[in-house]
Amino acid sequence: MRAAIFRGGEIVADTLPEPVPGAGQVLVKTLACGICGSDLHARKHARRMAEMTQHLGGTRKPMDPSRDVVFGHEFCCEIIEHGPSTERRFKPGARVCSVPALLGGDGPKSIGYSNDHVGGYAERMLLSEALMLEVPNGLPAEHAALTEPLAVGVHAVAKANVQGDEVPLVIGCGPVGLAVIAALKLKGLHPIVAADYSPARRTLAEKMGADVVIDPATELPFKTWAEHAAMTPEQKAARPPARAWLPALKGALIFECVGVPGVIQQIFEGAPRDARIVVVGVCMETDRLEPMLGIMKELNVQYVLGYTPLEFASSLQLLADGKVDAASLITGKVGIEGVAQAFADLGNPERHTKILVEPWR
Repeated sequence: MRAAIFRGGEIVADTLPEPVPGAGQVLVKTLACGICGSDLHARKHARRMAEMTQHLGGTRKPMDPSRDVVFGHEFCCEIIEHGPSTERRFKPGARVCSVPALLGGDGPKSIGYSNDHVGGYAERMLLSEALMLEVPNGLPAEHAALTEPLAVGVHAVAKANVQGDEVPLVIGCGPVGLAVIAALKLKGLHPIVAADYSPARRTLAEKMGADVVIDPATELPFKTWAEHAAMTPEQKAARPPARAWLPALKGALIFECVGVPGVIQQIFEGAPRDARIVVVGVCMETDRLEPMLGIMKELNVQYVLGYTPLEFASSLQLLADGKVDAASLITGKVGIEGVAQAFADLGNPERHTKILVEPWR
């Protein structure tokens, strides 16, 4: 079968052996698979990623960058064939999504960052039947493939411990930031303030539900945020006397969705006292920040990763119910031969936000 393979630091189109389903597994055809920002980072920082994975311990096996890897963990597929010991809950031809993992006796194995299990940049792949969800409501495969990135945003907002009276600020409006904005809108938290240097991404942020968009090149994000976070006269009067000396601002809920060194430190510098900071962006490089700023401001920092199976399932249903504008996020589609160029094209935020790989093209 054909696949776009991460090999020797590059993405190349080549053939691989056909996957054979084992016990509890299903052979599927990849219909659509999103290129994730983490895939772009992994290509550049593969060895660093492998080194960090080793610190986790347990049964998780880090990928070996010296061997072939087929990326792709944001996928929608069509069932081809059931392996042994399967319940055959869904018929061949059914369209399914799944969290990107294969179940086994020694724990789950990653799909998309593995030398042993190909991801969605291949014509065919294996899924665990127990983790598959049938795509509902006739949702197009290209939209169903956005379940995984939307679930990341849903999970980040869930981990933020929203109280209901905060004013959120989303730093970075790439796919992760846009998913967070969509999840905040679904949570009913307003006004949503979002910041990005890219005009195209600021436009998408508005489509996803941001009430205020900021160009950091011309506006100070935290200054603009403060203008929209002013307490009402009643809230100001109800404050305890010991807090009367603080700025009369509602709670700050800040989502870091960039994932490059220096951004967390910038947030530490600009954030108001008692802010809650949710780090969603995946930075694969060593970073530096001043803990004393966090101490003096009593900042709360929550790092997040992935989602729960329930959040994944609910995200698929949100897309199927039309509660998220999936079509606006998709800016390009390529076949296997076009994946390498797509990686380069995604470096320009004015051209692309989410490119889908359709291996059957």
